[in-house]
Amino acid sequence: MTVRSRVLILVAAVAVLAAVGLASVLHASARADRRDQEQAGGPRVTAGAVTLSGHGRMVFRNLAWGPHRDEIVSVPAGDPSGARTASGVKCLRFHAASGTGVCLQAVHGPVSDTYRALVLDARLRTVHRYDVPGIPSRARVSPTGHFAAWTAFVGGDSYAGTDFSTRAAIVDTRSGELIPSLEDFRIVRDGHPYRAPDVNFWGVTFAADDRTFYATLATKGHTYLVRGDLRTRTVTTLHANVECPSLSPDGTRIAYKKRVNGLPKDAPWHLYVLDLRTMRETPLAERRSVDDQAVWRDARTLVYALPGDYGADLYQVPADGSGQARRIGTAAVSPAYVP
Repeated sequence: MTVRSRVLILVAAVAVLAAVGLASVLHASARADRRDQEQAGGPRVTAGAVTLSGHGRMVFRNLAWGPHRDEIVSVPAGDPSGARTASGVKCLRFHAASGTGVCLQAVHGPVSDTYRALVLDARLRTVHRYDVPGIPSRARVSPTGHFAAWTAFVGGDSYAGTDFSTRAAIVDTRSGELIPSLEDFRIVRDGHPYRAPDVNFWGVTFAADDRTFYATLATKGHTYLVRGDLRTRTVTTLHANVECPSLSPDGTRIAYKKRVNGLPKDAPWHLYVLDLRTMRETPLAERRSVDDQAVWRDARTLVYALPGDYGADLYQVPADGSGQARRIGTAAVSPAYVP
């Protein structure tokens, strides 16, 4: 092959790569533009006032394409697929209870994004603001509204694999005092003090006593449900193979995702409920893999997100293992119930 032929082949290859790159950029740009346009047949979303107290509402992050995508919206709790009222507040992850909200946001920079957590009052006004050290993953507010928690990925970007690191923080929403990492808490595993450099925490859920919380602890390739004490700064292991726990309204049960042998590595979880008194596990009727921290709609029903056409859809399933799962809303994630 002559030098001239080699040069022509190189030029052609560069041209092809450039064309592919340009096409990818144009496709991404076109898709981004479409996301700002309402889609026929999608949920109706209009701007309005959204509050976190009273009126029997469900609030969540709206994923429907249009000008209100990613905003926190409100619908009647009894009609989750109904018309949505958009707040103007955008969040990646969200939760609320007793008139307090926590909103995890991306801050878009010229080179890369950074992230922050906002503690919100009942009218979605910012009360406190904190830097978040990685990609937001989970958010929770305590039943009293006095504490909020969030989890971020600080290495890796998925719970499905093993090569990731998380950071779980808790804040007192009244004083603004921040516990930046649960890794500073004393760990008791199987009745003995435990320390290891690979410890990770995620998926905090709170009891109503403003002292007790539950979370996932991961170490040495295993996960554990831990009970935490905010006063003594201690966590104690309770049960193995528990991820993203969610405490029932009466404080007696934990809903969680459990890794099940034989499932694909990128979709390994099924939903279970754990009785905290007997430690008996009950598998739920949802047979698809759920990568979410479920929310208790009431003492009998769990709500969670699964992948959908516009990012995610919301489903519910009985908490006692009976019945079947059913979709209750499209293009939605991070639900919370405002009684």
